[in-house]
Amino acid sequence: MSGAAQGIGLQFRRLPATDGAAEIVAIVLLVPLLLAVALWNGFPIIFYDTGAYMLQGLGGVFIEERSPFYSLFLRYAGAAWSFWPVVIVQAAATAFVMTQVARTIAPRLPLAGFLAIGAGLVVLTGLPWYVGQIEPDCFTALTALCTYLLAFHAAALGRARAAALVAIAAFATAAHPSHLVLMGGFALVLFIYKGVTRWAAAAKTWPRANAWLPVLCIALGVVLVVAANYNFTRKVFIASSGPVFVFARLVQDGIVMRLLDDTCPQSGYKLCAYKDALPRTGDQWLWTKDTPFHALNGFEGTKAESEAIIWATLKRYPLMHLRAVVGDAARQFVTFATGDQIEPQQWVLYDKFKDFTPGQLSAYLAARQQKAEIDFVPINWVHVPFIWLSLAAFAAAFGLAIAREDRAAILFLGFVLLALVGNATVCGALSIAHDRYQSRLIWLVPFSLALIASGRSKPGPRALRACAESGT
Repeated sequence: MSGAAQGIGLQFRRLPATDGAAEIVAIVLLVPLLLAVALWNGFPIIFYDTGAYMLQGLGGVFIEERSPFYSLFLRYAGAAWSFWPVVIVQAAATAFVMTQVARTIAPRLPLAGFLAIGAGLVVLTGLPWYVGQIEPDCFTALTALCTYLLAFHAAALGRARAAALVAIAAFATAAHPSHLVLMGGFALVLFIYKGVTRWAAAAKTWPRANAWLPVLCIALGVVLVVAANYNFTRKVFIASSGPVFVFARLVQDGIVMRLLDDTCPQSGYKLCAYKDALPRTGDQWLWTKDTPFHALNGFEGTKAESEAIIWATLKRYPLMHLRAVVGDAARQFVTFATGDQIEPQQWVLYDKFKDFTPGQLSAYLAARQQKAEIDFVPINWVHVPFIWLSLAAFAAAFGLAIAREDRAAILFLGFVLLALVGNATVCGALSIAHDRYQSRLIWLVPFSLALIASGRSKPGPRALRACAESGT
């Protein structure tokens, strides 16, 4: 390395994260780190749902159970000729948000330290498997981080960065129906916090929260969803498949069978005729071809009755519902192994690639994923214990912050905990527990711990206390 290059390298390593040049370099260098798995694979990671997004976005066929907005994103990001721009955008958005969190929580963190944290997350968590995947799951964590930043640090970040965060949060909200529900939960908690800190005497000295910027993100996200739905159907609505997914969970929890046993044949449900043929799991109900769900014409044919049965069970068995939701949410909270259904999928998706992206077919088939060269057993020997250790450290750090009355740390770690519990509750209540649902944002635990530790690693003013400006 030349002397000039060495000098530049030293300069970058010494730049604090608040420096504008280091901020840009951090984002630029973090993008390839986040795409390391996809680059190693030789092709972006593909999920089974990718085919539905392709059919919708590139084929123009409306699929009510998949986000039309994310499908249109594939279309306009150039997925017909290459999926790489899609994951590059995802990586850039993730890198930008992570950098803003680092600037806020640990502004004295050197660039090299920040990149080391990013590299650690790439190796030790599922983060790169979602950023580099043709699926909206990587945006789940961004909804939480953007909301936190906009609520408590918008003023300190400045208008340009805050506007970028609003745009990313709105995009993330529209990218998946569960994100809209999650964002609604964040907004509700922020308004409660805002009310408490305004009227409770003991809480008036806590940092103020800006709840209206997250509400703006939700509003923009809803507009994007409605516009995307209208693009395909010429109808105005937000979502129509929610009752079917909730119904699948009720099948798995035994609540549907309880209602059918108690009311058939007097209730007149079409499902009464199939009472003894109900599958044991929600996934079998939705995706196995010989189930009553498909005999009754799938999403379109069962939607009305699914909604009627949901309301009937809520009236008859409220405590059964409550126990099921709590149990399903708890199960989802601790279900976070990496690699859920990331496997060879050409037996399902070959025709989609052949029809809509023929120029990418050979690269798709040559990828390690499609050649069955990825083994998640040794990966999860590392990832799962690391996350459990991180959760234990997170609990200790949160408890210590409470004991020390470190309000900035309490708010940041508390918001991460809110995201984890909220995501587990939303997915546990509205769908069926899967590893990928919690794995897609569990990396926030070690990320938050690393930033908290980095913010305290140098003498002088505490990073968190120095950056606790209100977002109002």
